[in-house]
Amino acid sequence: MFARDVAVRGGAIVTQDNATAQACIEQLFALHQGEIYSYLCRMLGDDELAADLTQETFIKAYRAFDTLQDADRARPWLYQIASRTALDELRRRKIVRFIPWTGESRGTASSAEDMALDGRLSAELERALASIPERQRNALILAEIHELTGVELAEALGVSHVAARALLTRGRESLRQALAAERAAAGTRRDRVSRATKRADDRG
Repeated sequence: MFARDVAVRGGAIVTQDNATAQACIEQLFALHQGEIYSYLCRMLGDDELAADLTQETFIKAYRAFDTLQDADRARPWLYQIASRTALDELRRRKIVRFIPWTGESRGTASSAEDMALDGRLSAELERALASIPERQRNALILAEIHELTGVELAEALGVSHVAARALLTRGRESLRQALAAERAAAGTRRDRVSRATKRADDRG
């Protein structure tokens, strides 16, 4: 996958020179820039900011290239860097807006989260996701949209496999509850509008 001028010492990849590291990161950029950008768009809800942080992610990857333990695990390693970059930005700016995604969810079940992840409840989804803790939202996006495996998800989140599964489970439950609350609120709003309309008609 990478250029030949790369050695492995103690399990970690060690580049022979900066030019080699740059060449490797450029190759990773060509392979994964699109999906990293897409992920950051969904995390941040801001295309321009996502583009900037995509560049920042690969700059950080270049600087930390010697920490990549296995060339075959480069994708979750990049997501880990992107995830930390996004969460740092979210905390700094306290951004809670989400772009409702339109990508397809895995599976065909019609559960609340599957319907949301299919993009069929975009308005409700945007508000529901805004109420879910950052790390849970992060886990949902990585697993359901970018289809990271359990092992990859754990690596991207920087936690154990068991912890990643628990975080994803909590995220799905939080999303179900948030969507239920959104539907209840929407029903209340519709009832108020209906009553107001009826009163107006009666007065007319």
